[in-house]
Amino acid sequence: MSVKIMDMSIQNAPALATSSSLPTPTLPARAVKSPGPVKVSFKTQMLQAREDAIVQAVNRLLAEKGFDLMTVDEVATEVGIAKASLYKHFSSKEDLAAAAMVRVMGLAQAFLDSLPASNAPLEHLKSVARWMLHQQLAGEMPSLPSQNSSLRANLMANKAYLDGLMQISDQIGGWIEAAQADGSLNAKLPPLVVLYTLYARACDPVPGFLKAGGQHTDEEIVDLVLGTCFDGLKTC
Repeated sequence: MSVKIMDMSIQNAPALATSSSLPTPTLPARAVKSPGPVKVSFKTQMLQAREDAIVQAVNRLLAEKGFDLMTVDEVATEVGIAKASLYKHFSSKEDLAAAAMVRVMGLAQAFLDSLPASNAPLEHLKSVARWMLHQQLAGEMPSLPSQNSSLRANLMANKAYLDGLMQISDQIGGWIEAAQADGSLNAKLPPLVVLYTLYARACDPVPGFLKAGGQHTDEEIVDLVLGTCFDGLKTC
């Protein structure tokens, strides 16, 4: 896959080695009794439920206000817990934003996996853009600043985020190259430009402006923006 998903600075990010990359010693084969289902304690379930509620609140606040205007106090109030309790789950505002992005990556991957394999590459790309626009109009797409060194450092050190981004970008990149190969997408455009153009739909201000105007339904807005994205502004 020739499409590179992030700018060159990621090449200087710390290596994210895990124990799974180390050689595993060979042990004699022996019968092992299959363990039963792992029981999760009530306390663990409650902590996970609280963490999920925190991440969902962060997602909403990031979509509504953006990273710079969102505060940790607002997140705690939204969830209904003390600020000190929130810090038991996430140590910083940057950690909160990273957790929200990991959640979005999971939703995006689930959507990509749901697309019919028989669809043409260009149809896959249009479906991806349509999904991002609907997420944005529904207030479910986090808004992060493009220039924030501490946030960027946190994201670059978050393995779940990087793994999710790489997997999604490789999948979309494959569709871009296939669409260019079959002639349904302009082959003169660098695939990376097309990839970034699609990602930009997640933070496109046009849907918000049109929604505020009240003259179009969400579906009409999505169709209009997709038309300008894939068909351009020129008449045929």
